[in-house]
Amino acid sequence: MTSETDVAAPTLPKAQMHLVRPTEPVIGRVVSTRLCMNGKSASFVRHVAIDVSGTPLAKNFLVGQSFGVVAPGVDEKGKPHKVRLYSIASPSYGEDGEGNVLSTTPKRVIDERTPQRPEDDPDDHRLFLGVCSNYLCDLREGDEVPVTGPAGKSFLLPADPEQHDYLFVATGTGIAPFRGMAMELLDGPGGPVSSQIHLVMGAPYRGDLLYDDLFRDYAERHENFHYHTAISREPRGGSSRGIYVDGLIDEMMDGTFRSFLQSPRTLVYVCGLAGMQIGLFQVLARQGVGDGYLSIKDDDLAAMDPADWPRDKIKRYVRSTKRCMLEVY
Repeated sequence: MTSETDVAAPTLPKAQMHLVRPTEPVIGRVVSTRLCMNGKSASFVRHVAIDVSGTPLAKNFLVGQSFGVVAPGVDEKGKPHKVRLYSIASPSYGEDGEGNVLSTTPKRVIDERTPQRPEDDPDDHRLFLGVCSNYLCDLREGDEVPVTGPAGKSFLLPADPEQHDYLFVATGTGIAPFRGMAMELLDGPGGPVSSQIHLVMGAPYRGDLLYDDLFRDYAERHENFHYHTAISREPRGGSSRGIYVDGLIDEMMDGTFRSFLQSPRTLVYVCGLAGMQIGLFQVLARQGVGDGYLSIKDDDLAAMDPADWPRDKIKRYVRSTKRCMLEVY
């Protein structure tokens, strides 16, 4: 497996960082909020656009970065709520084309309480509402919201996007940065890039697909944009089971992805729940296309058949290179 030092890393733009600290948030204003699922869903996910005109964030964020939201009130210990980070879902030029309006894709956290510590009551199963996700989803047009940031300097599009091709892999609200990246690559200043772009989006049900209409429109209008969906809880074909993003890439390897991933132009971006990268790493290694994207930090693991890699060993010893960018949470 290729070592990280052998990989030609992409040149990334310089990103502004922490212009607004969590201890001194500035005020943005909600200019739009709407549901962005693909029909009926058990989840509630919104696209929220926030005007940051007149603040240090204006014109100073890049697609792939995140920004912070500080929910009002105090926590159970009486302390102010900590800042929560949300991926920016707009291109670097913003929703308004001027870099004054950024957006994000919050999902309401609604769950029953479960014990987290030994002292927690095991019989306490009251409904738990995520503080910041519900605050952000509850906001109306015109409402003020305390914001901070931007944060992040490594999950960015290259300084010269035409020099690369792209595999975007997302699950759930991990789609947020890829909305902005697709818009920047295909609708940005200077016209659409000629680069090949593959987006693999994973969701439990088709109703959970986010920004589905946008990506289908891009696939229809741009021959170089390819949109693939992995639905995990709906039967497909003659099987009673669905498929996950890593399984779909594995299934499509010979017909679609092998030569694409073997190209030195290709960059891989992965965004979603922590752990989703494990199956992808295993597929890349087992299919013999991990060179340039993975670095194995353990000799015994490197000598083992990737199909037999233990999950805990992958977490500990398999690292992504600078051509494989991760944003998992």
